[in-house]
Amino acid sequence: MSTVYALLFIVATLVLVIGLARKIIQYAKTPAPLKIPTTPAPTTQAGVVMRLFREVVFFESLFKSTKWTWIFGWMFHMGLFLVLLRHVRYFIDPVWLPIQLIQPFGIYAGFAMVLGLAGLLVRRIFVDRVRYISAPSDYLWLLLLIVIGFSGLMMKFVAHTDVVMVKQFFHGLWTFSWGSLPMDFPLLVHLTLVVILMVLFPFSKLLHVPGVFFSPSRNQVDNPREKRHLAPWAKALEEQK
Repeated sequence: MSTVYALLFIVATLVLVIGLARKIIQYAKTPAPLKIPTTPAPTTQAGVVMRLFREVVFFESLFKSTKWTWIFGWMFHMGLFLVLLRHVRYFIDPVWLPIQLIQPFGIYAGFAMVLGLAGLLVRRIFVDRVRYISAPSDYLWLLLLIVIGFSGLMMKFVAHTDVVMVKQFFHGLWTFSWGSLPMDFPLLVHLTLVVILMVLFPFSKLLHVPGVFFSPSRNQVDNPREKRHLAPWAKALEEQK
């Protein structure tokens, strides 16, 4: 069983990395023929960087739009960020000091992550205008992430898993010399769903993670009067004339 999970994670990692790289290249090559920054927009490149920073870290536009969605969305994303940082300890030895310091916060960030997801799920069910535009996959993604978070909390606070064996397994994946995984039901559920998430991620709506950096409404400088905007393909056509 440990070998099966090792092969699953190797394949899932390849799909995730190659799929993400392919989509990022596609985003980078997609032409932006129009100047369409959402106003009020920054007029300098430094301002664009700060705008993207506020958008990625604080969800600025969502905060201005709807406070309840912002609360649950920010709780989930920041909780997930800390949880992922906490999980880095399973892949490195020795564990870096910043990762050691984040451990206590990462534990309770799992609760924030699950609560945020639960709030987003309730919103999709009970808010009419959101339910109207929700596809079955929207509910399935939220349920998948909730069960991943819940099973992780189960291993920490209810059915304890041998984390030393887990670390030996994942640390060994780097050299293809993985050890044995504990056959605990919450752990197997957790890992199985994580594999599913990794494989489907590059083909899903979750691609807004890298996509936000390539959004013309966010990454463009508002200077159409000072500088004419030409997409690379349009510039090439103009030079031919």
